[in-house]
Amino acid sequence: MIDTNELAKQVSATGRRSGGRDARRALRAAPVTSFPTLVRNIPVYELLPDEAVELIHEESLKILEEVGCEFRDDEAIAMWKQAGATVKGTRVHIDRALLLSLIAKVPSEFTLNARNPERTVRVGGKNSIFVPMYGAPYVRDLDGNRRYGSLEDLNNFHKLAYMQPVLHSSSSIICEPMEIPVPKRHLHIIHSALKHSDKPFMGIVTSKERAEDVMKMAGIVFGNDYVKNNTVVVSITNCNSPLVWDATMLDAMKVYARHNQPLILAPFALCGASTSASALGAVAQVNAEALAGVAFTQLIRPGSPQIYGQFMVTVDMKTGAPMGGTPEAAQMMYVMGALARKYKLPWRTSGFHVGSKINDAQAGYEANMLMHAAILSGANYIWHVAGWLEAGLACGYSKFMTDCEQLGGWYRYAGGLPFADFKDAMAAIREVGPAGHFLGTKHTLEQFDKAFFMPSIMDFNSFEQWQAEGSKDHDTRGREKARAMLANYEEPKLDEGIAEGLRDFIAKREEELPNSVS
Repeated sequence: MIDTNELAKQVSATGRRSGGRDARRALRAAPVTSFPTLVRNIPVYELLPDEAVELIHEESLKILEEVGCEFRDDEAIAMWKQAGATVKGTRVHIDRALLLSLIAKVPSEFTLNARNPERTVRVGGKNSIFVPMYGAPYVRDLDGNRRYGSLEDLNNFHKLAYMQPVLHSSSSIICEPMEIPVPKRHLHIIHSALKHSDKPFMGIVTSKERAEDVMKMAGIVFGNDYVKNNTVVVSITNCNSPLVWDATMLDAMKVYARHNQPLILAPFALCGASTSASALGAVAQVNAEALAGVAFTQLIRPGSPQIYGQFMVTVDMKTGAPMGGTPEAAQMMYVMGALARKYKLPWRTSGFHVGSKINDAQAGYEANMLMHAAILSGANYIWHVAGWLEAGLACGYSKFMTDCEQLGGWYRYAGGLPFADFKDAMAAIREVGPAGHFLGTKHTLEQFDKAFFMPSIMDFNSFEQWQAEGSKDHDTRGREKARAMLANYEEPKLDEGIAEGLRDFIAKREEELPNSVS
């Protein structure tokens, strides 16, 4: 059993201002630790009664039976016809019996394997994992400036993801390496994730060929036989709301599901624009879209692990801009969580997907609204939890670090209250009695450094001490922490034969691929 309090103690200790060459040497020498899979030990919050969840479920089934869902791919259409669905052109009407029989084939939990077995995690049930953001073309850099992302930035974010104990995955496209031609970019993204971190990673879904390249690179690292029988990569596919699964997403779905690798089947819903202007109406539609995607994966490979998902943000009805941390976004998470439990499916939501442009008070308010719902709704794959700014257009170095510090608090919150030292705490009350203090008791001396969450970036010092240390705001302290952590990074080396195999594969594919999209 891993002592998570001890892990938290280590993280807190590395963040303090110990300073000096000896401290930096000790930090470099210390092994990189990872929090194990979060096993939630608090109740989920049921926002709606069971009969309301059942009503939404019924309406979702009616949408798929009566309205149907588009599958814009000839092979997918043929597969649905063979399965017995009613097909009119690219519109598929899925009978509820067929739908429910297919989603029942999905395992309720699965193991997500890392190249370092110590970083392997569990997804589903009471298990939750934290995964950094994905897809930002811009970064908010170490000087606080907004600019296009680069391969160096991507490498840095993968390094930070590796070093942050509370992150369970390195994601993949944390930011786009914009200087690399699009047809070749996926090779460098996946190489960076595999080289700079030994945690689980995410795949690429922008074409069938790129998905196949991801699986070949995974085979080089893990071994082809291992990949055939074990889950090593999670990939995202988005339904185009309303009710369209397009050819690109379906191609990626077919590649990964055939390799027994899980997909997140997540409609991308701008509520009020691509759904009705109703939180409950949006949930009924998104549920139908997600279930249709999950069901299709079971036509590809029955029993393959999959993740029921959603990305739902509301739209500012005055401007059309997406809004992140709103109460409706949180409420919809709770309902999607209840539906996922009904279907016994692992499910994904997002944690810190804020609209704020910088790491400011708005970012904090939005993030808290969303993460509280993500935890209490029982989400298993909690994505976009580090770095996200301006509706996903930017990844911030400071935001990445301050998000991770907050994740340490959420990890502790969701783990529940331990009773292990309760008897000793009661003894301390008897020892001190009225009008005394507890600072010198045996219990306090044993517990002082692990009794409570102790962040290192947030500042709780007096005004005078804060001023004496430079009057630094939260954003500045986050950027400083990122610089310090990157300065102490040590690569988790791949076997040289594997590293050479990856380099050779990338070189060969770069010769074959064009420099621009035709």
